[in-house]
Amino acid sequence: MKTSPSAAQASHDIRVALGRFRRRLREVATEGELSPGQASVLARVSKDEAHTVSALARSEGVRPQSMASTVASLDALGLITRTPDPSDGRRQIVTLTTAGRRLDLGNRAARGEWLAGRLDAHCTEEERRTLIAAAQILERLARA
Repeated sequence: MKTSPSAAQASHDIRVALGRFRRRLREVATEGELSPGQASVLARVSKDEAHTVSALARSEGVRPQSMASTVASLDALGLITRTPDPSDGRRQIVTLTTAGRRLDLGNRAARGEWLAGRLDAHCTEEERRTLIAAAQILERLARA
């Protein structure tokens, strides 16, 4: 099936814009507390409750050795705990501590406040309504 020129252009534009947007949100959330990679892992563990280091590496698109280093640094900060996997003692399950959950919630709030402020300051009411409609379309595409 041949893709229409408008679909190809929309695909490119959306991917580029969302990539930049995601990087900016990571910067807002971390503000010196964590590296963007650490904040991303913290958010991922928060969403899915528990992970192995290898599963986190796959989902973040990094080598297991790099993820092991990130997880060790989060552990040293007291933001995650590692416990043996009951089904395979060679693996460890990564979960958030109370401090990790609190930091993740703070990061989410910071991102929400930053975005709401930017929308108020830089967009008209009509543009905000357009973004709400676009978000619904993107959600529908993600679920298709």
